[in-house]
Amino acid sequence: MKIGWIGIGRMGRHLAGHLLEGGHELTVRDLRQDAASDLLERGAQWASSPAEAARRKDVVFTSLLMPEDVREVVLGQDGVINEIEPGSVLVDTSTNSLDVVLEIGDAMSAKGVYFIDSPVSGGARGAETRDLCVMASGDRDAYDRIKPVLDLLGDRVMYCGPVGHGTICKLCHQLFGAGMSQIAQEVLSVGVKAGVDIMTLAEAMSKSAAGRRPPFAGWRKGPARGGFDDTGPYAVSLRLLNKDISLACELGRKFTVPMDLCNIVAQRFREGLNRGWGDMESRGLIRLQEERAGVRLTSSTECPESEVR
Repeated sequence: MKIGWIGIGRMGRHLAGHLLEGGHELTVRDLRQDAASDLLERGAQWASSPAEAARRKDVVFTSLLMPEDVREVVLGQDGVINEIEPGSVLVDTSTNSLDVVLEIGDAMSAKGVYFIDSPVSGGARGAETRDLCVMASGDRDAYDRIKPVLDLLGDRVMYCGPVGHGTICKLCHQLFGAGMSQIAQEVLSVGVKAGVDIMTLAEAMSKSAAGRRPPFAGWRKGPARGGFDDTGPYAVSLRLLNKDISLACELGRKFTVPMDLCNIVAQRFREGLNRGWGDMESRGLIRLQEERAGVRLTSSTECPESEVR
């Protein structure tokens, strides 16, 4: 395929390089030509503008830092939209704003171009080694057509749904990661201040029930599937887990450790008890969030994991 790549940052350099290795004809564009020097030495062509990078290409990729950068590169005066041809596919691998993604999607659709927002997760190292999750969304036929190209970027490529859904998945992932990091800091602070060596604490927690299984394993098999396994190996009643959480927060108070997030968790469990849910399997506490958000966290579809190739 003839491919244009715009944005040669730390990740973009590696991702574009995989396309060259895959035998594709590549044209690249960045603010600085020296940023693409290694790609040019390997056979890539240089474009003087985003529009030129998109001219007569089957697929055009953007890999940029900020939503306003993506919007300017795609819709600006010298943007992709001015040269990309109907029937081509524009793929944005940036972590973008949903509003910008939908705006670009509408603009491309009006021109007969397929737009796929396809943010990636795995960092620069993952981009280099292809240890990368690629969250693609847009027209399914267009996705299937360029799937072999996306497979060159990462080893976990999945289809997330209509335009914007890949971006939503990536933003939720980022928020989840940041939130887990913050609560981990609180929890580890308690154990260390109470006298346990940090490596011993981390090792003990990583070998225990919650630490040695992926965070969403239980969700895919339990609440998200519309039910709970009250007899499973990790099943615990809300009342019993509330006791454990209360004791952990008490430990934090004993050692004067700030625990903002952990105490919010404890408050949720107390609310569940006040609802009379003490004997319910503890994951049933998601009912509170469902009420607050006005959604049901259940699904009748197969796990998205089935899309991963």
